[in-house]
Amino acid sequence: MALIHLQGVTRTVELPDGSDLRILRGVDLEIDPGDHISIVGRSGTGKSTMLNIIGLLDLPNEGSYTIKGKDVKTLREGQRSRLRGDTFGFVFQQFNIFNTRTALENVEVPMLYTSGVPFWKRQGLSADMLTRVGLGDRLDSYPTEMSGGEQQRIAIARALVRKPSVILADEPTGALDPETGNSVMTLLETVAAENNAALIVITHDLKVATRAQRVLSLSEGVLHEVADPHTHFTDSHDTAAQDTEVNA
Repeated sequence: MALIHLQGVTRTVELPDGSDLRILRGVDLEIDPGDHISIVGRSGTGKSTMLNIIGLLDLPNEGSYTIKGKDVKTLREGQRSRLRGDTFGFVFQQFNIFNTRTALENVEVPMLYTSGVPFWKRQGLSADMLTRVGLGDRLDSYPTEMSGGEQQRIAIARALVRKPSVILADEPTGALDPETGNSVMTLLETVAAENNAALIVITHDLKVATRAQRVLSLSEGVLHEVADPHTHFTDSHDTAAQDTEVNA
C-alpha cells in the first residue's frame, strides 16, 4: 500500500468576480516510504496548492486522497490535524519561525503538542537537531540576530525534529548560497533515508531537482513525469523568455 495516493485531485477557487479558477485539474500521484521526488513548474502553476493538499493544510474539491490507508475526506478536522502533526515535516520558503523565540524554542514548538518521551525530551532533541544543521552554538540566539540562511536552517531543524514520515519542502534552498544549499539538501536526504521517510521538494533549481529519484512537472494543473529534466528546464526557460518578450 502506498504511503500517499492522490487520484483525480482537483482544486478550484472562486475569484472576486464570481468565476472559478481551476488550479489543479486531476492530479494523480503515488508515493511510497523512502521516495524522493521533486516537483517543478513555472510560478502560478499550483505547486504550492498541491503541497498544501498533500500536507493536509487544504482539501481537494474532487478526487480522492488517501494517506497511510486513510481517506482524508472521511476525517474530521481534529483528526486531520493530528494526522498532519504525526506525519509531516514542513520546510516553507518563508521560514515561518517566531522572532520572539530563540532558535531552540522555535525547534521545540512541534513537540509541545506531543506526549511521552518527545515532550519531556524536547530540549535535548531540539538541541541535537540544531547541532546537525550547524547551529549548535546558536541555541539561544533569536532569528533577528541571524542571517537568512541560519533562519532557514532553524526551519529545517524544526521540520525534522519529530522524524516525520513525509518531509515537504517548498524551495528549501531558495535563500541559501550554493554551498549551504547543497549541505541542506544532503541533510534532508540523510534524515529522510535514516527514517525511511518520503522527501517531496518543490524547486526551480535544476541541481536540486535532479537529486531526486523522480522529477515531476506541474503544468496546466496536471502532473507529468519528466523523462529528461535538463531538457525540460531548458525548454521552460526558453518559454519564459518568450513570454517576457510578448508581454514587454
